[in-house]
Amino acid sequence: MKRKKTILQQVLAEKRKKTKEGGFMSGKDEFGTTKYVIYAEFEANGIVERPDVVGAIFGQTEGLLGDDLDLRELQKTGRIGRIRVEVHNKAGKTYGTITVPSSLDRVETAILAAALETIDRVGPAEAKIRVLRIEDVRATKRKYIIERAKEILETLMEQEIPETQELTEEVKKAVRAKELIEYGPEKLPAGPHVPFSDSIIVVEGRADVLNLLKHGIKNAIAVEGTSIPETIIKLSKERIVTAFTDGDRGGELILKELLQVADVDYVARAPEGKEVEELTKKEIVKALRSKVPAEQVINEMFNKGKSFYDIIKERQEKQEPRKVEPKEPRVVPVKVEERKPEKVEKPAPKEEKIVKPIEKAQTSELEEFGEFIERVKKDGIALLLDENKNVIAEIPVRELTNQLKERKDVYAVVFNGVITQRLIDTVSETGVRYLVGARKYNVVRRPVNLKIITFAE
Repeated sequence: MKRKKTILQQVLAEKRKKTKEGGFMSGKDEFGTTKYVIYAEFEANGIVERPDVVGAIFGQTEGLLGDDLDLRELQKTGRIGRIRVEVHNKAGKTYGTITVPSSLDRVETAILAAALETIDRVGPAEAKIRVLRIEDVRATKRKYIIERAKEILETLMEQEIPETQELTEEVKKAVRAKELIEYGPEKLPAGPHVPFSDSIIVVEGRADVLNLLKHGIKNAIAVEGTSIPETIIKLSKERIVTAFTDGDRGGELILKELLQVADVDYVARAPEGKEVEELTKKEIVKALRSKVPAEQVINEMFNKGKSFYDIIKERQEKQEPRKVEPKEPRVVPVKVEERKPEKVEKPAPKEEKIVKPIEKAQTSELEEFGEFIERVKKDGIALLLDENKNVIAEIPVRELTNQLKERKDVYAVVFNGVITQRLIDTVSETGVRYLVGARKYNVVRRPVNLKIITFAE
């Protein structure tokens, strides 16, 4: 068996060498309008010649496939080209290759190829034929056209002096390509700010990330397909996520899947019928400014069956009356001035009465935690309190998140640090009722049962 394989490999190697020496277009010239070429190998247990092989092909397939696929008739009408056979005799056996050019369709060509394998005798010797492959000549031609077009274009670009705008665009593309990074195990295309930015923009593909980079937005990351990668799901739990999808059907499907599997905060979309990769800077900025909270989109889209663009229109309609309303109060003071003694002076004391109770309520809340606030300001620690305002733990601020995940008996947290969205999400899961910190940063949502107080209040 090893000897047979070695001989066949030698035959096929010689065949490839001849093809390379003749160049690609030699096949084109030989087969003319051929669509497919069947390549097969054969082995005969005896010495046979080329005419024996050709005779066996025509003789043993005659009447096998009906009149429409009879090889003699097909060759007469030019739908099957000249069958080429190469034979090599070694050690009393014959090995060789068969090449059959075909202008039939794919199905008919495949049937003819399968028919060749039914031949079991060549001349006086037993034989076996095996089809190696069917080559699509047009695909090979297309490859040749692409490669040749690249060579021609490169020559053209070297000869012609590009315009200033083209030079600028080339430099920008090179810079953008260098800025683009691969993020996560899935190697997702992303902007250079994604690894450390508090907020990210999730788009559909690599071209979308490049377009945003072109306009100075460097915190975008691509989904790269309809299946949401695990990296995106993980990031959505840690960062503020804006989903920015195309304005077509595909963009809507990706958005729905994102809303179901990831923790999305805001939703923005390209104008209806457009893709993110083709937007101008003005269109990108407008789309991102018009972003809608994800909770509203989920409610309107899944529960009421509305599209994203219906939500945008409704928001615009609601905002229009608000712009007109401030003009009306300006007319009212003119009428009020005519009745100065009766109504102008009375509203002022009423406003003072309404404001004072609010100030007292805020002060009382701060007073509850006043001594703890002063303490954390001096010591730079975080205090965990129970329902009776008793200190149950004093811990470094850097260990606050980890400690809260482990404890379920904390009623209030007081620390000299920044209240972030990530910290709010952590404490809300553990049942904390009061969160007291120095200031807030990038807080977009707050649980109903959590009260947030800052030192500035």
